[in-house]
Amino acid sequence: MTSYGTKIKAAALCAAMAFGGTAAKAEMEYQDVSDLLHLVMSSDRTVYTRMIVNRLAVKEGVIKASEHFEDDKALVLPAQMFRFGAEMVAEETDAFSYSLLSLWPINKQNAPTTDIEKEGLEYIAENPGENFYGEEELGGVNYFTAVYPDVAVAEACTKCHNEHKDSPKTDFEGGDVMGGVVIRIPMDG
Repeated sequence: MTSYGTKIKAAALCAAMAFGGTAAKAEMEYQDVSDLLHLVMSSDRTVYTRMIVNRLAVKEGVIKASEHFEDDKALVLPAQMFRFGAEMVAEETDAFSYSLLSLWPINKQNAPTTDIEKEGLEYIAENPGENFYGEEELGGVNYFTAVYPDVAVAEACTKCHNEHKDSPKTDFEGGDVMGGVVIRIPMDG
């Protein structure tokens, strides 16, 4: 269970971030903030993948999921849904950012581009169930950077990746780490 004090700190954090503040202003550890953000992201992503995409596209077969969802009149892929959310957040705040990256990206723009992204993705792939935390400097700004495993939570995940013509890895199984969620929080002022 969560203590009352932790709930108060979390509420202060949410209020501070909603009004353009940072984790430091709410006196909450960067890792705690990142872990809470990831919990929400991961939960939403898993629900969409299992209850919408996997149920409708794989189990019931009433509609497909497609990277060309508009042209195909199909469901948005879970990775695309995640990216769209990240883009909307980026338009609203610079208090944090997030992305979905992989060592085996179907779309090359989802490959790691910084040393810490690569190190984090390698770490979570080699250490299932563990997260990676570090700090990096980008464009003169210091960031707390966390990398969380993105796991195949449904058949729709493995089926899509294993059958995609551009997939560099085609032997994913349920529960495998397929990539990572990277969360960055600026540490400066």
